[in-house]
Amino acid sequence: MASDPGGLGAVPGALLITGTVGAGKTTTAGAVGALLREDGVPHAVVDLDALCHAWPSPDGDPFHLRLQLANLRAVASNHRAAGAVRLVLAGVLEDPDVRRRYAEAVGVGLAVCRLRPDLAVVRARLQGRHREDPAGLDWHLRRSGELDRILEDAGVGDVVVAVRAHQTPDDVARAVTRAVGWTTAPP
Repeated sequence: MASDPGGLGAVPGALLITGTVGAGKTTTAGAVGALLREDGVPHAVVDLDALCHAWPSPDGDPFHLRLQLANLRAVASNHRAAGAVRLVLAGVLEDPDVRRRYAEAVGVGLAVCRLRPDLAVVRARLQGRHREDPAGLDWHLRRSGELDRILEDAGVGDVVVAVRAHQTPDDVARAVTRAVGWTTAPP
């Protein structure tokens, strides 16, 4: 992983891995965390959905963004106080203004990487994930294409990494870390 020129350790920062539902955001974030661990970089991996999993959602905030940001601010601060130099986040980012709010919440520089998988792969993943939940499957299948278009139009990623069906989570994590400059390893 990239370290500072003086050899004092990794440059502090945060990485948000975004993409449509079923893109592999959480899996990739975990794999990035494993790469950081291998390189001895103190870090934390945070699934943004876990920070706002509550019901019901308030009027005007269907995905509990306000709750998510408040929790992210506290979680990021706690992880940094405990020694984390890098924060790896997994979640959906649809709006440039929300990106600014995420950056403020983590308190360090934020890079955003959008995963762009083949939607046929996404559909297959969702069918496996929601095998016992037909209503959930229907919603997620509709949302995957819709959200992919929203993310494409919003252009919120600093980098976009294409995800191929044959790639392992480790392959994708290495592509992501290279794309955002968190590694010096050759491609």
